[in-house]
Amino acid sequence: MKILKLIFANALRHKLRTFLTVLGIAIAVIAFGVLRTVVTVWDSSVDAAAANRLITRQAVSFIFPLPYAYKEKILNVDGVKNVSFANWFGGVYKDKNNFFARLCVDAETIFDVMQEFLITPEELANFKKERNACVIGQDIATQYNIKVGDQMVLEGDIFPGRWEFVVRGIYKPKNKNTDDTQMLFHWTYVDERMKVESPTRAGNVGWYIVLINDANKAAEISEGIDAIFKNSSAETKTETEKAFTQGFVSASGAIITAMNFMSFVIIGIIMLVLANTMIMAARERTREYAVLKTLGFSAFHLVGLILGESLVIALIGGGVGITLTYPIVAGFEQAMPKGFFPFFFIEPITTIIAMSAAILIGILASIFPIQRALKTNIVDGFRFVG
Repeated sequence: MKILKLIFANALRHKLRTFLTVLGIAIAVIAFGVLRTVVTVWDSSVDAAAANRLITRQAVSFIFPLPYAYKEKILNVDGVKNVSFANWFGGVYKDKNNFFARLCVDAETIFDVMQEFLITPEELANFKKERNACVIGQDIATQYNIKVGDQMVLEGDIFPGRWEFVVRGIYKPKNKNTDDTQMLFHWTYVDERMKVESPTRAGNVGWYIVLINDANKAAEISEGIDAIFKNSSAETKTETEKAFTQGFVSASGAIITAMNFMSFVIIGIIMLVLANTMIMAARERTREYAVLKTLGFSAFHLVGLILGESLVIALIGGGVGITLTYPIVAGFEQAMPKGFFPFFFIEPITTIIAMSAAILIGILASIFPIQRALKTNIVDGFRFVG
């Protein structure tokens, strides 16, 4: 009990220095938590992909369209359960900063293949029967205070003009990493207008979403689909939804890798901050350690005092940092456009790593001061002036 009192007394002896050290550790832990959250959330978009879904796109590039006529041919491939499609619409809702995915889709099948989008049967029926109807994600509805029956107007860019939609449904996410920041509306509504305004663009879709019976046969089915359109004017590339999503993530791979690297560099910074404090403390207390040895304090007691002080400072800094990380990440989530990070949450592993790192750094930062205290004999300790 007396040792604990000494540990806390030593930790708080230089209040300003301890405060600055705790503050430095806390800031580093917050930076680590935010960076790791961005990295893990980015990776979660890949993990959210369904194993029993394939994506069929244009072989040359995703930006090139595919004929609508491909749908029935894909549906007839052995092992295919259902087929839907989507097309990136783009456009602007109120302001260019309001970024979220806006897709024209096959209204009849999209919710059959995207089963993680939960919508009531009544809302789905209303969506299907009204040509200019749309369905939006729960997060978008909350962010812009949109209710069923409200109107949403988009200013087209890829598809120029003014586009008016009526919200007939709000889908909810099935899992925490399900994207609920999308706006879905009828492809036929857009295609009919294209037939009048830009006939060469009519009859095309962006990509096909293929639901298969057996995820283990994904490669075989993919080859079967691509074989049908081989040597055609629009050859296809079919891959698992996970591989398709990974393609987008890999485009930002260098940035994510750098963020991941920096998050662990921050751990090293924490160690340097705390180690500097402990080394200064050990130097100042050289005479005190000599007195403690004279009074009969063993090496075990000295190790406990120094290690305890280092751990106390590290744990306080780490605890404050982790506590503040949650509201800061929540604020970051609110500030970011929903389309960039559809779901944003701190994974438990991030908290575990941060706290484990604080404990480990507390131990490592005490090693040199412990060695100095144990190696310095009593006579040299009393002679020391510093």
